Amino acid sequence: MGLVLVVALVATMGFAQNKNTAKSRFWHAFNARYNTYYNGHMAFLDGNLEKEKGHKDNFTELLPLYPVGNKQSRDIGKSHYERTVEKMEKAIQRHTIKVKGREQNPFLWKAWLMLGKAQFQMGQFEEAAATFSYMARLYLGNPARNGLARAWLAKSYTMLGWRYDAEDVIRNMSRDSMDFRAVKDWDYTYANYYISVADYPKAVPYLRKAIKHERRKTQRAREWYLMGQIQNLMGNQEEAYKAFARVIRCSPPYELQFNARIAQTEVLAKNNGKQMIGKLKRMAANDNNAEYLDQVYYAIGNIYLAQGDTLQAISAYEKGNLKSTRNGVEKGVLLLTLGNLYWEKEKFADAQRCYGEAIGLLDKDRKDYDELSRRSKVLDELVPYTEAVHLQDSLLLLARMGDKERLQAIDRVIVELKKKEKEARDSELENNANTQQTFNQSNFGSVNQRAVPQSAGTQQAGGAWYFYNPTAVSQGKTTFQREWGRRENIDNWRRSNQTVVRQPSGDEAANDSVMVALGDETARTVGDSIDAPVDSTALDPHNRAYYLAQIPFTDEQQAACHDIIKDGLFHAGIILKDKMERLNISERYLRRLTIDYPDYEHNPEAWYHLWLLYSRQGRTAEAAECLARLKADYPDNEYTLLIADPYYAENARFGEQIEDSLYAATYDAFKHDEFLVVKHNTQLSATRFAQGAHRDKFVFISGLSLLNEGDGDGCLEQLQQVVEKYPDSEVSPLAGMIIKGVQDGRKLRGGKFDIGDVWTQRDIVLKRDSSITDTLSTERTSHYLFMLVYQPDSVNQNQLLFELARYNFTNFLVRNFEIQIDQDGELNRMIVSGFLSYDEALQYARMLYENEPLRRYTSRSMRLIVSEQNLPLLGTQYTYDEYQQFYERELAPMQVSKDNLLINPEAVDAPDIEDELPAKPAEQPAPATQKKQQKVLDFDDDFW
Repeated sequence: MGLVLVVALVATMGFAQNKNTAKSRFWHAFNARYNTYYNGHMAFLDGNLEKEKGHKDNFTELLPLYPVGNKQSRDIGKSHYERTVEKMEKAIQRHTIKVKGREQNPFLWKAWLMLGKAQFQMGQFEEAAATFSYMARLYLGNPARNGLARAWLAKSYTMLGWRYDAEDVIRNMSRDSMDFRAVKDWDYTYANYYISVADYPKAVPYLRKAIKHERRKTQRAREWYLMGQIQNLMGNQEEAYKAFARVIRCSPPYELQFNARIAQTEVLAKNNGKQMIGKLKRMAANDNNAEYLDQVYYAIGNIYLAQGDTLQAISAYEKGNLKSTRNGVEKGVLLLTLGNLYWEKEKFADAQRCYGEAIGLLDKDRKDYDELSRRSKVLDELVPYTEAVHLQDSLLLLARMGDKERLQAIDRVIVELKKKEKEARDSELENNANTQQTFNQSNFGSVNQRAVPQSAGTQQAGGAWYFYNPTAVSQGKTTFQREWGRRENIDNWRRSNQTVVRQPSGDEAANDSVMVALGDETARTVGDSIDAPVDSTALDPHNRAYYLAQIPFTDEQQAACHDIIKDGLFHAGIILKDKMERLNISERYLRRLTIDYPDYEHNPEAWYHLWLLYSRQGRTAEAAECLARLKADYPDNEYTLLIADPYYAENARFGEQIEDSLYAATYDAFKHDEFLVVKHNTQLSATRFAQGAHRDKFVFISGLSLLNEGDGDGCLEQLQQVVEKYPDSEVSPLAGMIIKGVQDGRKLRGGKFDIGDVWTQRDIVLKRDSSITDTLSTERTSHYLFMLVYQPDSVNQNQLLFELARYNFTNFLVRNFEIQIDQDGELNRMIVSGFLSYDEALQYARMLYENEPLRRYTSRSMRLIVSEQNLPLLGTQYTYDEYQQFYERELAPMQVSKDNLLINPEAVDAPDIEDELPAKPAEQPAPATQKKQQKVLDFDDDFW
C-alpha cells in the first residue's frame, strides 16, 4: 500500500519538473537516486571488481596507490565505467534544477562525483579533472561537496603529472577549513601526491591513514606492500620488514603474498645475507613457486650484488633467466640488470643477448627504457664485428696449434656443448612438469589459482587476441629476432638495397640482406654442397670433423680470416669511440689494426679516428704522431687534408653554422637561377665541408643545376652519387625517382624546383592494376570530408584539435562529426568526417570560417573539401595545388542548397526506453532529434 502511495505521489509531481519547489526537488532526487544513478552505481561497482581481479602489479617498481596508475590496467572494466558515465550524464541532464548557477537538486552532487570517479578509473584523467573542477565551482558554498570535488581534482592532476596544478589545489585547501566528511578522500589525495613527488617522509603518515580507511582486503594488502617499499627506500629496513609482514597477514592473492616474502628477504639481507639466501633457495625448491623462480633468483642475485660478489650475482641472474617460464616484466628486469653488469664488465656479446630479450619484455614508459634501447641498438652494430674478430682469432690460433693440442681444445668444446644441452633438456623437462602440475591443480579446483604458462597458440585459443596478449607478443619478438636478427620496422626489410634505383647486378638473391650477412665463403660452401657428397660427421657439432672443417689451414683461408679481422677491428673501433665512449678499448682495436695490417685500405680513416681519440683525451704527443703518419703515408687523402686544413679549428667550433649559411645561400641562388654561384659554393663545400651535414644537398642541387647547361649525363652522375653515398638523406628518394624515371624512358628537362614547396610534391605510385581510377570525381552526393593540411611545426596541433572539437560539440547537437589526424609525408592532415554531401561540407567550411578564433588557428593551414573517393589521390596522383585548381574549376561554381543541412541528423535513432522518467499524460513523447540532443551535457563555458 505504501509503495502505491509513493508511486502515485511521484506521478502527480511530474508536471513540476522545471520548477524549484520542495515537491519538484524531492521528485527529481527520488528519480535520480533510484533509477539512473542506481544503475550507474552498480555498473561502477562491477567495474571495480573486474579491475581488482584483472589488475596485475609490477612488483619490480613502486606500486601505484590506485591500480589505474598502471597503464595496462586502465581498460579493465571499461565497459562498466562507460555505462556509469552514460547513466550519470543522463541523471544530470534530466534531473538538474539550476537557480542562479547553483544546483538545487539535493542528490545530484553524487551523480557528479560518480561521473568523475568513473572517468578517473578509466584513466581519462583530463576529463575527470574537468568534471571535478566544474563540481567544485558548482558546490562552492557547500564545504563537504566542494572538499570532495577538490580532493579528486588534486588526484586527477597528480595522475596527469601536473605537479603545479595539484600543488595549487592542495595549498588552497590547506588554507580552508576541511569538512570532516572529506577527510578520508584527502588522506588518499595527500598520500598519492607526496608519493608521486617522492616526498616519502610526508607520504608515510597519510598512507597509514589511508590503510586504516581501506575496507577492501586486497587493496589494503597492496597499500601495506607500498608502505614497505617506501620504508625500504627511506632506509628503514625494520619498518619495511614489518610492513611486508602485514601484507602476508592480510591473506592476499598468492602472487602478492609471494612478492612480500621475497621483499622481506631483501630488506634484511644487509646483516643476514647468508641466512636470507638460504631462505630464498628453500623457496625455490617449493613447487608452489615453480613459475616464480626468476624472481627468486633475481632476489638472490641482488643480495650477492649488495655484498659486492659480482660473479655470484651473475650466476644467480643467469640461473633465473634459464628457469623463467613466464616471459613477463620480472624476467625483463632480471635481464636488464644482468645486461648492465655485462656492459660494465665489457662483455658486450652477453650484454647484447640480455638487452635484446629484455627490450621486448619491458614497458616503454620506464625511465631507463630509452637508455636500454640505445645500448641495444649500439650493441647490435658492435657485437657482429667483435664476435667476428674473436672467432677468426680463435680459428687462426687453432690452425697454429699442434695436432694434439688442437684436438684437446676441440674435445673441451664438445664436452661443454653436451653439458649445456643436458642442462637445457633438464630445464625443459622441469618446466613441462611444473606446467602440467599447475594445470592439474587448476582442474581439481586448487585453492591457489595461478596463471599456467602457455604457448602463444594456447593463449590465443583462450580468447585473447594475439596483439592484446603481451606474453604472446614477446615470444613472437624473441622467435623473430632469433631467426632474422633485429630489423627496422620498415617496408621491404629483407632488402639490402632500400633505394628506389635498380642495381645493375641482376641476381635477386644477392639483394637479400640475410644472404649478404652469410658472406661469400658460406655461399660458396652452400653452393658446393649441392654437388659434393654430404659427410654426416662434418655436420654434427658433437664430432671433431665438424670443427676441423672450419679451421683455416690453407693460405687462402687464412687470408680470408685476416680480411674479416681487419673489417671487424675497423668498425668496432669506430663504434666504441663514437657511440659508446669506450676510448681505451677503441684505441686497442684501432692500434692493432694500424700495426698488424699497415696495408689495409681504410687505414687513413683509422689514423684519423685515433687522432680524434687522442685529441679528446688531451694526449697531444700521440695525436701529433697520428698526423705525422697521415702526412707521411697518405699526403693526398681527404682525412689528411681535413685535419691539416688551417681552418680546421674554426670548422670544429663554428663549422656547422658556417655550412648552414653556405647551404642557405646556395639554395637561394639555385631558386633564382644563379647557377655560377651554385657551382662555386658546391666546390667550396667539397673542399671545406667534405664530411658536412649538407654535403648531400649540395651534390643534389649541383646536379639539377647542370640541366640548365644541357649536361644531362652530369646531372644523372651526381644524382647517382647522392643515392649511393647518402642513402639515408632526405633528398635521396627524390634523386632515386629522377634516375628511375630516366631508366623507364622519360626525358630530363630543366626548370624550377623547390625542395621546400610541399604543396607541389607528390609520391610516385606505380599502379599495376589498370582498373584503379586515377581521375578526380565531381560527384557531389557522396560522402565528403573537410580537411586542414599543414606542416607540423606551423600550427599548435593540440590547441587546434581542442578548439575544433569544442566547436563541433557546441554547435552541432544532432551530428557526430569525427576528427582524425593522419600524416602524409612531411604534412599533417586534420580530417573532419560525417558529411553526407558536398553541400554539407561546404556549409560547414563556411560556418567555420566565420568563427574568429578558429579562423585564426587555421590561418597557417590549407582548407580543403574533398570526397572520400578523391582522398586517396591527394599527394599521390595529384598535388594539393593541383587539387585546389580542380576544386575551383569543377566544384566551386556549383549551386548549393541554401537550407541549413547540418541541423538534420545522419539517421533517426530508435528511442531509448531504458531509464525512462514516469510518464506525463499531458505531454507527447519527444522526437528522435530531441533525444539526440539530450545526450549532450549542458556545461557552462567554465567547463572548458
